[in-house]
Amino acid sequence: MLIGLTGKVIIVTGAASGIGAAIARQAAASGANALVLTDRDRPGLEQIAAELGAGMVTADLLDIAAPQAIATAALARFGRIDGLVNAAGDTSRAAFTDGTLSLWDQLFTVNARAPFFLMQAAIADMLKRKSPGAIVNIQSVNAHCGLPELAIYAASKAALSTLTKNAAHAHMADLIRVNGINLGWVATETEDRLQRQALGPDWLATASATMPLGRLVAAEEVARLVVYLLSEASIPQSGTVIDLEQKVTGAPG
Repeated sequence: MLIGLTGKVIIVTGAASGIGAAIARQAAASGANALVLTDRDRPGLEQIAAELGAGMVTADLLDIAAPQAIATAALARFGRIDGLVNAAGDTSRAAFTDGTLSLWDQLFTVNARAPFFLMQAAIADMLKRKSPGAIVNIQSVNAHCGLPELAIYAASKAALSTLTKNAAHAHMADLIRVNGINLGWVATETEDRLQRQALGPDWLATASATMPLGRLVAAEEVARLVVYLLSEASIPQSGTVIDLEQKVTGAPG
């Protein structure tokens, strides 16, 4: 079976740049001509929506009403939701020594609460129509433990990993598939901006030299895996969490 999304209505969060934008482009190239893209970055969102001829919803996932507003917009425009990609995320850093209540709430709101309610809305539509569907959640290898300065972020991504498996188990018989991707270090515009501040202008060359492939994972490589998991080619895969990283979790070194 070919990997394709022809005729599918797909929602992609965090679509204005980076991994979300790469996923949107790959989904469009794979036949998904009914895309609903969402992000809080309106200028970036307008640019990619125009590029792909996609629908767009400017929304901040910190807003409690955002998930339902996104789903409502998709249903109003296309009448159904066939697939959802929760690609948006907050990577703010905090350890046990400096974590705050406000940052805890912020990270769990964006990385766990918003994806839960977006999944809820997508699943509700699929169940109403008695139609199969697919959801892919962009997670993090930090969910296994995480660096000390990523304690709260790691916990929020671990929560999303559990929700991925819970939804897959709950709706396996409904033919609604839910999978996750634990990302390692990926080269994106946002990552470049953050690491230039933290590590300096040569951070990418330095980091790449430590990797088995001699480079970081590319956003386009993430996007190809997402499209595969959304497509019928990956049936019956559900409830899986794939580590997309240049090392094997648990291996020595």
